[in-house]
Amino acid sequence: MRPLTWLRQELRARPYVADTILAVFLYAATLLTPEAPLPPGAMWRGQMQPLTAYSIALATVVCGALVFRRRWPRAVLAVTVTGFVAYLMVSGGRSPLDLVLGIAVYTVAARYPRRDAWVYGGLVALVVTVAKVVFAGNAWLAPEVLAQIAPIGMATAIGDALRSRRAYVAAIEERARRAEETREEEAERRVMEERLHIARELHDVLAHHIALINVQAQVAAHLLATEPEQARTALGHVRHAGKEALDELRTTVGLLRRPGSRDELLTEPAPSLDRLPDLVDSFTTAGLQLGWLIYGDPRPLPAPVGLAAFRIVQEALTNVSKHAPRATATVRIDYTSDAVVVDVADDGDSDPGGVSSGTGHGLIGMRERARSVGGTFVAGPVEDGGFRVRAVLPTSRKSRP
Repeated sequence: MRPLTWLRQELRARPYVADTILAVFLYAATLLTPEAPLPPGAMWRGQMQPLTAYSIALATVVCGALVFRRRWPRAVLAVTVTGFVAYLMVSGGRSPLDLVLGIAVYTVAARYPRRDAWVYGGLVALVVTVAKVVFAGNAWLAPEVLAQIAPIGMATAIGDALRSRRAYVAAIEERARRAEETREEEAERRVMEERLHIARELHDVLAHHIALINVQAQVAAHLLATEPEQARTALGHVRHAGKEALDELRTTVGLLRRPGSRDELLTEPAPSLDRLPDLVDSFTTAGLQLGWLIYGDPRPLPAPVGLAAFRIVQEALTNVSKHAPRATATVRIDYTSDAVVVDVADDGDSDPGGVSSGTGHGLIGMRERARSVGGTFVAGPVEDGGFRVRAVLPTSRKSRP
């Protein structure tokens, strides 16, 4: 690091030290100001007056006040102006404290809004002008007066420009900080959405097949000794369900490993309502009493909508087989002009554990699937007994957010 850069950083880190050095330098410059030669018969007016004990003490107070210019800028400005006027009252000539006055004005302009800065600068210029006219005997528009006002205006302008630059840099830094926070929040949100997406996919893929495997395994265990042929058939269903579970799990994991956005993944071949007959057969084979109806004209659905409809039916029937295995379930699919309505209901009472004994991830997953395509989802018990799931999934782009 260069010595000059290091010194600048150290002084910025220690403002009192920097201001003390500035005050000492200005005080020394004030004491060492050369005296202008006095022409024969000329008065001291307009010339730099020789230093006296009074002017030295006054310079000590005024220059010493600069040490606190960052903490109390207006108070330091008041002390500086007062010292400047006091010097004119006694000496009547030019003051060696002009530079100190300019620095005080600059500090106020750099730390207060533009309107306040120019108000203070104007007041200081007015006080200096009046003091020059009254105590130095100058005319209002004398060159000496204008030469005294010009540095005050320059100091105010420089301080105001510095304040504007600092505000601009601070606004840019704040904007960059907020942009970084927004990027981090967006990244966290995307990670959370992907985690939920993966969890939902794995739950939907595994829950259905594992529930069927569990039912068929119980049947096989019950019939193994008395009816081995039926037990063998049940074990065949277990093997088939396990194979389908592995195939779907392999497909899901493969899609998740493939680079691309979620929308790209949803365009991959995925289960849809065209596989509803196979889904119904898998449950009826497991012993669930099930009927299904289709209203309207079946048509190809957008991949995300078809997948959501299929998974909702699958999860709803899985819940029936788990919590009300002796109930009769009905699946109704209604194709309207701009939506597909999925309605799954059963007419039986749940087992003592009931739906409430589960984690509720199934219902949450169905609701999230419906919302992911801009649809609505409701689920709950019905008055006559049983449970009902209903989802309305829009099929037109305009109806989706």
